[in-house]
Amino acid sequence: MAAKKSGGLGRGLGALFEDTLIAKKVSVNDSEAVYGERAASSDSVNYVDIDEIRPNPSQPRKQFDEAKISDLSESIRMHGMIQPIIVRPAASGEGYEIVAGERRWRAARGADLRKVPCLVRNLTDRENMLISIIENMQREDLNPIEEALAFHEMAESYQLTQAEIAQSVGKSRPYVANAVRLLKLPDSVQNLVKEGRLSGAHARTIAGVEDTELQTELAEMAKDGAVSVRTLEKIAAEAAGNRKKKKRRPAAKKPEIVAIESELKDVFGTRVTLPRSVDKGKIEISFYSHEELERLIEMLKSVRR
Repeated sequence: MAAKKSGGLGRGLGALFEDTLIAKKVSVNDSEAVYGERAASSDSVNYVDIDEIRPNPSQPRKQFDEAKISDLSESIRMHGMIQPIIVRPAASGEGYEIVAGERRWRAARGADLRKVPCLVRNLTDRENMLISIIENMQREDLNPIEEALAFHEMAESYQLTQAEIAQSVGKSRPYVANAVRLLKLPDSVQNLVKEGRLSGAHARTIAGVEDTELQTELAEMAKDGAVSVRTLEKIAAEAAGNRKKKKRRPAAKKPEIVAIESELKDVFGTRVTLPRSVDKGKIEISFYSHEELERLIEMLKSVRR
């Protein structure tokens, strides 16, 4: 059962909580939240001292737009904090750790709030990570590299297959596979994606190219929307093909070998090919008709006489 993306800020946190997958729909709408059987029994909103709350170290989102947070801070000053933050008790036993809503928490600090509305949930590390990923994905808050890292973490930490990850986050298996491939791109290309200068679609096209040097060249060409994805696909295919041909092209022969070939051509009156090394090999004499073959045979016999 895939999580569905809902419209509107603060809506659409969906997931399954069963074994390694999220299995029961979760929705957050202002001060209401319904979780699976492992959730706390009370859905009441608690006002928690903002200094008792700390960010989630497993938060998949690594970059925050300070300008947008500043705008949200101004909105909170004017209208208050409408949507609560979801937290869980910290492992240390002191304070709380954010499960979902770090951007709102940062904005609340900017608005000088001393206490913030929170929904306290008792969640495992796995549930905490999955909810964080899903909440960010449904808000489209993760850049493609952050999303890829989150999928990688799900696979590495909890041994989830790509199919299980896809089911958990409401995506297709190929979507997850293509996302994770971005982590094989050079750091310079990944940084362009993180900075928003290279789209996920462009990055996925580049990830399909095997040559690392070519990947970097294509990223520089496509950054800041300089070329469309379709155009980049054509350029990438053509460039990759040219590089393969170049690799297959034999190395140039030494000038002295070319000179010998030319001299023998004058002697035999036809093309003569020598190996690239004079240490060992074979000499090939070309002929283009039966009569020419007989002529060459007679020439070689006369050498023996």
